Amino acid sequence: MQSDFKNKFKELFQRIKKIKHIEIYLAVGVAAIMVLIYLFASASKADENKQLTNNDNIVANFSSSQEYVNYLENKLATVLTEVKGAGEVNVVITLEKGFEYIYATEEETHTTSNGTTVTTSTIVMVNGQPVLKEEIYPVIKGIVVISSGANDVSVKMDMLSVIQTVIDVSSSKINIIQGN
Repeated sequence: MQSDFKNKFKELFQRIKKIKHIEIYLAVGVAAIMVLIYLFASASKADENKQLTNNDNIVANFSSSQEYVNYLENKLATVLTEVKGAGEVNVVITLEKGFEYIYATEEETHTTSNGTTVTTSTIVMVNGQPVLKEEIYPVIKGIVVISSGANDVSVKMDMLSVIQTVIDVSSSKINIIQGN
């Protein structure tokens, strides 16, 4: 029985050897498998990042842009100090603009006696308070990180990756420099 298995294996191997360009087929197959693994890993990481961001937005209520900046600075400093080799970390965040609020409005259109149409817009009020339709978070202008371990390129790259994961901001807006 073992020799029968051995003969079938040899026969299969001979058939495979006869296939033209088998190396190309194998390389394409391996590459396809690697791409699928990468896509599945990226999709699960993106879901985790969305959950983190959504949870933060639910928990955090800010009364001012400065309070929001302080929260982000503290959060980043706490996370970045955990990066191996980062050492002491200070974070400074500047904003391009603060919170923007969009309130619910009612529009009324009237036709005047001379035939012109006039549209008036008024803010919807409930119990004397305007109804908030949308709150747009501040736009980050730049982030400066001062770290005693920033002279090591791998530490700097790890810190950059952490910042981009915690706060969705382009790397061109992030400056990581070595401190004392």
